This record gives sequence, structure tokens and C-alpha cells, in this order.
Amino acid sequence: MSSISVPAQFPSRTIHITKKRVAKLTLWPLVAATFFMVSGGTYGTEEIIHGAGYGRGILILLFLPVLWSLPTAFMIGELSSALPAEGGYYAWVRRGMGNFWGFQEAWLSLAASIFDMAIYPTLFVFYLKQMSPWFGVGNHGIYAGLFVVVTCAALNLAGVRLVGLTSLWLFFLLSAPFALVVVLAPFKVGTMAGAPAAPPARELSLIGGVLVAMWNYMGWDNASTIAQEVERPQRTYPRAIIAAVILVALSYVLPFSAVYLTGAPSSLFGEDGSWATVAGALGGNIGGFEWLRFLIVLGGMMCAFGMFNALVMSYSRLPLAMARDGMLPKVLGKTRRRSNTPWVAIVVCAACWALCLGLGFKRLVTLDIMLYGASLILEFVTLVVLRIKEPGLKREFRVPGGIPGAVLAGVFPLLLLLLAVVESNHETVLGMNGLLFGTLVIFAGFVVYFLSGKLKLLRVKPVVAGETEKLELA
Repeated sequence: MSSISVPAQFPSRTIHITKKRVAKLTLWPLVAATFFMVSGGTYGTEEIIHGAGYGRGILILLFLPVLWSLPTAFMIGELSSALPAEGGYYAWVRRGMGNFWGFQEAWLSLAASIFDMAIYPTLFVFYLKQMSPWFGVGNHGIYAGLFVVVTCAALNLAGVRLVGLTSLWLFFLLSAPFALVVVLAPFKVGTMAGAPAAPPARELSLIGGVLVAMWNYMGWDNASTIAQEVERPQRTYPRAIIAAVILVALSYVLPFSAVYLTGAPSSLFGEDGSWATVAGALGGNIGGFEWLRFLIVLGGMMCAFGMFNALVMSYSRLPLAMARDGMLPKVLGKTRRRSNTPWVAIVVCAACWALCLGLGFKRLVTLDIMLYGASLILEFVTLVVLRIKEPGLKREFRVPGGIPGAVLAGVFPLLLLLLAVVESNHETVLGMNGLLFGTLVIFAGFVVYFLSGKLKLLRVKPVVAGETEKLELA
């Protein structure tokens, strides 16, 4: 509480002003939220081992964090500590490269979310049907997916603190079954050598395995969009990102290494959901009840729910920040007083994702990587541009090596993304070449920006150096 005293001739009148403090995310809830924005646990990595085998698959999962995740984490650590603004990566690119490229950064992320966000309710229903086949009848699965969308939107409307705590508890709960897999595996050495192979989903090459692993290791910048809602963001972000990189890598490598000890063939991991089969064989049954299989399936539901929940928090801050900058209608910038959450943006985004539930999207890995990768390259370019344009900008964390170090940080991610672009030429999306489809989505962002300017639909604010610091909340 603070007070303002009026002049001496009015000694009895002192006005007290109470400034309400909105609950913010602290370190470990932010780590958990980042974990779900990127990974959600071991689920989704089955095809890597099935296609590449244990040896190459585990090497891919070990080296990708070094070549792909850590450079990205360093870049995000520097930019988020220097510019902890709502909108995160959009605000960084806009600050460093202007309104046009800032808009493209947000466009690429929101376009990718259309393909990405329909996946998680679908995965939730996929695991739910393993527990109760009733959800596979008629439209029951769509209703269950709609439940995920509505529940996550409601949690997000309550504020980032609740989303962060929910993510933390979900992390512990879904990690528990895989911790049991790691603990039980040494007692089953060689016992699963004769386990029947799963039907192959698709045969992955080494390049295919790398691309699937990239998909499972991408999204580190998503947590940056809520910077104004994080406690001491300059210090918290770098620590949270590094901790999340380690946790994600361990959640992938340890369970597979443990199952390898049992002698289970890599062909046992045929498709998403194969972990349930492996857990059933590893845990056995008690009175006809495959208890470990049940826990893995339950964890799969929590994984899908947790990822959707955390990503709603991330993506909804983009329309908020863009509305404040005049790039989207002002109504999208409205927030709730008690929780400071962008309720209009959350409702609009959730409605768009809910409309996609019945489309049955498959995991379009190369397209996701292509769109996300284009936005990531803009962030690496911004890192270098801000080092040159604003060398005096306060940075709590720096990518080592000066400007050359900032340039080199983006080399391996760029090479891996070029690999994804080449591979997308072999994919088909809506009956169209994947590379062409992705290019059209990227080009559409240019068209939308220029048409909005020509038709004077929006009033875009000019970028002013130093504006981000004014928004910082200690």
C-alpha cells in the first residue's frame, strides 16, 4: 500500500492507493509449462526408435538437444532477458526488424498453430478410447475433444499462475509411469526379446528420424510470449529454458534406454500409442488388470491435455500484443482485471481450434517444422541485428562469443531447417506438394500485411527503441 499526502492546508486528507499484485509464474511452474509447450513427455517419439533402431534413435535424441535445442535456448535466453515483453518472439522481431517482419513472425506462429493445436485433443481422445471404446462411437470423440478445448480455455481465463501449477502437477503425474518403466526394466533384462512386433506405421529413414526428433524438440520460444506474467523474467527465463532442455532430453532417452535392456525389439514401437503395449508387457497384470499399461494410457491423456493447455497460454498472447501495437483489432487486447488474461484472444483462438477438431489432422511434421523454422530463423537474425543496432541494451544473459558467436548459434538450426525444407518436397498436404503449400502460407502473410495497410484497416504503431523496457514489470 502506498499513500499520497495532499498539501498542508488539508492535513486530514490522505489518499491511500492500493495496487493489486497479479500472481505471476515462478521458476518451476515456468519450467513445467515450457516442458509441455515443447514436449509433453516421451509420447510421440515411438516412430524414431521404430525407424532408426535403438542405437541411432537414442543418438538422435541425445545429439539433437546439442545441435538444435541448446543454440535455440541460448538465443531465447538472451532475447527474453533483454526484452521481456508480452508477445515474446513477436516483440523481439518487431523491435529489431520493424513492423513488417514482426507481423510475419506472428503470422507464421499462428498459422502453424492451426495445424498443431488440433492434434492434442485428437491425441487425448486416442488414449481415451483405449480406456473406453465408447468414445470411438459416433461423435463421442469430438465431444471429448471439445471438453479439452473448453476446459483448457477456462483454466487460461483464470490466469497464468493456475496454468503453471496445473502443468507442474501434470508433469509429475505423467512422468511417474515412465519412472516405473525405468525402475522395472533392470529386473526384466532379456525377457522381452520375443515380444511380437507392432504393425509398421511408416518406415522412417535416418533423415525421417531426425525430422520427427526435431518436431519433438521444437517450441522453446513459446514460453516467451508471457514474459510480462513471469516473476523476474530476466533471470527466470534463461534458467527455465536450460532446465527444460535437460528434462525433455532425459524424458526421451531414459525410458528407451531402459526398454532396450529388456531385449524388446525396436519394431515393437510401431506407432503412437506403442508405449501402452510395451508397458503392458513390462508390468504384467494383476488379476487380469494391466496396471502399468493403464497408467501409461492415462499419462498419454494428461500429456495431450497439458500440451494444449500450455500452448493456449502461449498463442493467445500473440493477438494481445498485436492488438496493442495496432496490428489486429483492439478488441483482442481486452484483458480481465483480476487475472490480467486476454480473455477475448483466448475465446477467439479456442473457437478456431475447436472448429478444426473434426478434420482429423495427422501430425504434419515437415510442414510444422517449415513454418516454425521460418519464424525461428527470424529470431536468430533478430539476435544478430540487435547486437549491432543496440549494443548497449541490457542483457542479463548473453550468447557467448560476441557477434560472431551470435551468428554461429544459428548455423546448426539453419542447416537442420534446410533439411526439413528439402524433405517437405516429398510430402503432400491437401493434395498439394508440401513445400509449395508451406510457401503459399508464408506468402499469404505478406499479402495480408500489405492489404491491411492499403485498405487502412489497422493503425500500426511505429517501433520506438526502448518501448519494451517501459512495459517491464519487476
